[in-house]
Amino acid sequence: MAAILIQNALIVTLDDAQPILPNGQILIEGERITAVGASVTAPKDAQVLDVNGMVVMPGLINAHHHLYSSFARGFSAPGAPAANFIEILDRLWWKLDLALDPEGVRYSSLVALIEAIRTGCTTIVDHHASPACTDGSLDILEDTFREAGLSGCLCYETSDRNVKGDGVAENARFIRKTRKGDGQVTALFGLHAQMTLSDETLAETAAICQDTGAGVHVHVAEDLADEEDSLAKHGARIIQRLNAFGLTGPNSLFIHGIHLDETEMDLIAETGTMMVHNPESNMNNAVGTQKMLTLLQKGILLGLGTDGMTSHMISSARVAHLLQRATLGDPRVAFVEACEMLLENNAKIAARCFPEIRGQLAVGQLADLAVFDYRPTTPLEPGRFLGHLLYGLNYARVHTTIARGRILMRDSTLLSLDEQEICAKARECARATWGRIQ
Repeated sequence: MAAILIQNALIVTLDDAQPILPNGQILIEGERITAVGASVTAPKDAQVLDVNGMVVMPGLINAHHHLYSSFARGFSAPGAPAANFIEILDRLWWKLDLALDPEGVRYSSLVALIEAIRTGCTTIVDHHASPACTDGSLDILEDTFREAGLSGCLCYETSDRNVKGDGVAENARFIRKTRKGDGQVTALFGLHAQMTLSDETLAETAAICQDTGAGVHVHVAEDLADEEDSLAKHGARIIQRLNAFGLTGPNSLFIHGIHLDETEMDLIAETGTMMVHNPESNMNNAVGTQKMLTLLQKGILLGLGTDGMTSHMISSARVAHLLQRATLGDPRVAFVEACEMLLENNAKIAARCFPEIRGQLAVGQLADLAVFDYRPTTPLEPGRFLGHLLYGLNYARVHTTIARGRILMRDSTLLSLDEQEICAKARECARATWGRIQ
């Protein structure tokens, strides 16, 4: 792989040593950044990308996605509209995921990865479900990530709702497989939510996690019904139940947490368990607003995801900050916190899920970059970037996306994937998937 020299760039390094570098240069050799500065020395055969003053920043990270949900776009579930979260699961998501076949898994993933590349997102933590083709489904996803050129931390959504323990074997196999891999694709142990998981399945999960060192990737307290189910069936709140099986800890990723109480938040903090906020999805499902600021104040590593709603991460941060202000009735809160969740906390989550460091434009970091066709009309300098992020870059076109030192898109033209062929095939697969839904 030839070296790449990016020049004439307005570089947002996210590195405290030199946060904003006007008219800077970045040298990429292999999969790593090897130089950042006003003037760097590049090999004679380096490919030169002159970005003409555009903003270059680290590739974005999505800490919780459902790639397969791309096939929900334009789909209307049969029957009356769902009136609550449990009905949304039963009438939409559990019908859609059950209708996926291997081809549907492949193309629903590919179109979501295209959108990720187009929005400058280079790393995704995904949560997959396809009960009609569980075995081997994570291999299909791994193939799509490698074709696209992105990094992915994958898992299968284990649940007892169709077949008891569905996904346990697939997670265990894939975790062990990726332990021997190159770091581009890694794995967590996926669980749907405690309300669809028996004690036997959680015990089996815990044994595999203990053997492999993997953490779990699980939805917790997304809706009040999940907490009520745990109390009624098990006499414990959700986090206490998961903790009793040894499923909390620094390698585990808990999603949503809208209806957690103080004792649960404290237990998450004490165990160092990671969490992810998905504001657009929570609004769409009308399940409530996460106590984002409280979780952060307790020292919980809280990142941002999209929960399958989109692949646009800057929008997720913008909505997170606006939602907190609207909910709390306080225009002074959440602006900095939402940005830090996206730019700093997601990188810290990725550091626990992948072997390579990423999230800054600094020597030794993974060469994941996004070039935005954005020339600021007000000063972009240290202390002012976050306003440009949420209210300027949020609307800007991504010109170039580079992941692992490979140019995936240039001048908004995809180079790693055949977008026209993939989208045409995805339309066929989506129609076939919808046709299998009763």
